[in-house]
Amino acid sequence: MKFLNTQSPDFQTELKTLLAFETAQDPKIDQIVADICADVQKRGDAAVVEYTNKFDGMSAQSMADLTLSQDALKAAFERLPENVQTALKTAAARVESYHKHQKMESWSYTDENGTLLGQQITPLDRVGIYVPGGKAAYPSSVIMNAMPAHVAGVPEIIMVVPTPKGERNDIVLAAAFVAGVTKVFTIGGAQAVAALAYGTETVPQVDKITGPGNAFVAAAKRRVFGVVGIDMVAGPSEILVIADGTTPADWVAMDLFSQAEHDEIAQAILIATSKQYLDEVQTVMDKLIEDMPRRAIIEASLGNRGAMILTKDLNEACEVANYIAPEHLELSVESPQEWAKKIRHAGAIFMGKYTSESLGDYCAGPNHVLPTSRTARFSSPLGTYDFQKRSSLIQVSEQGAQKLGKIASVLAHGEMLTAHARAAEFRLKD
Repeated sequence: MKFLNTQSPDFQTELKTLLAFETAQDPKIDQIVADICADVQKRGDAAVVEYTNKFDGMSAQSMADLTLSQDALKAAFERLPENVQTALKTAAARVESYHKHQKMESWSYTDENGTLLGQQITPLDRVGIYVPGGKAAYPSSVIMNAMPAHVAGVPEIIMVVPTPKGERNDIVLAAAFVAGVTKVFTIGGAQAVAALAYGTETVPQVDKITGPGNAFVAAAKRRVFGVVGIDMVAGPSEILVIADGTTPADWVAMDLFSQAEHDEIAQAILIATSKQYLDEVQTVMDKLIEDMPRRAIIEASLGNRGAMILTKDLNEACEVANYIAPEHLELSVESPQEWAKKIRHAGAIFMGKYTSESLGDYCAGPNHVLPTSRTARFSSPLGTYDFQKRSSLIQVSEQGAQKLGKIASVLAHGEMLTAHARAAEFRLKD
C-alpha cells in the first residue's frame, strides 16, 4: 500500500492522484447498450429473450421460461438450511425496522389568510430492482433494495436477476421471497434494464430502477434515466478507516481486506496518527493475506488504489476524511460518537472498534447502497424516501387570493406573462 503523510508538501497532489478514478464510459459499451435499449424498446419480449439466450447461454423460447412465480421463490426459501432461513429473516427484519424510521409522512398547515399549504407523500407505483446473478450470490442486495420499497408502500416490486446457463441461486430467490418481491424475471444486462424502463408485453414498465450491475448495466441505467428514475451509478467499493491505535491491528487489517476483495479497483485507506500503528497493521496484513481465498484481488486492489495516511492528530484525520467523502467510514477510535460530529461527508459511518463494515453490508439495519467516488459530498444512502414522492398541496382561501393575487400579478407582469397575471387578477374582488 502507498504511504502518504499530511506533512509532506506534495500531500494534496498525492491524495488527488490516489482518489482519481476514470468514470468516463467506454464508447464501445455505450454503443452496444444504445443498440440493445433501442431494440428492446422496439421488439419487446422477443428482443429480451434473444439477448438473454445470446449473453447468458440460455435456450428460452419465450418470457414464460424466464419468469418465476411466488411458489418458486417460496420453494427456494424452503430448500435452504434453517440457519440460512433464519439469517435472511433476521436481516430483513432489521433492515425493515430501520427503514420504517425513514418513512416520510404528509403534513399541512393553514396560514393567517386561511390558505392551506402542505406536502402529500405517496409511494411509487412500481419499481424494478437489479440483482447480479450467476455464480455471484447477493441476497443482501435483494433485501437492501426491496425492503425500503416495501416499507414505502410500493405495491409492485419487480426483480430482474440473470441466471447464466440456467443457474439459479436459491439464496437470492429466497431473499426475494422474504423481502416481499412481487415478480421475478431471470434476465440481466442492458436488456433487463431496458425492459424495466420501457416495458414489454410481459415485463411491466417501472417508475424507478435500483441496484448494482456491471459496466453494461451501469451504461443502461445512465441511458434510461429520465424515462425512469435510478438510484445512482455506483463506482468501485470503498472503505476508509480512521484508527487511534486502540483497535487490534488484525481487526483493522481484515476490515481493509473486506472491501479490497470486491475487485481490483476497490479502494481501502487507513488513516492513523501513529507511524508505528500503520507499520503494525501492514505487518499483520502481510501475514493474513496468506489465507485469503481472493488474495490476488486483494493484493491488486491494495496495490492499485490502497493507501496508509499519517496525520498529526484525529482532527486532521477527520478533515482528510471529509475531503475523501468515502462510501464506508470506520471510526475505530475512543469516543467515536464525538468524532462522528466532525464528519460531514460519508455514505455510512461505523462507530467504534466492534462495528465492522461487514455488519452494515448484511444485517445492521441501514442500507448498504451508498454513494461512492466522493459523491457522498452531495448524495445519500438508498432509503425509504427514494421510493416515495412529494406533492405540494395548495388550497388558497378567498381571503388569501386577494393578497396573493396582487403579488402574483405584479411578478407576472414583470415577466411579461399576461395570462398568468390575469388568472390571478380575475379572482380579485377589486
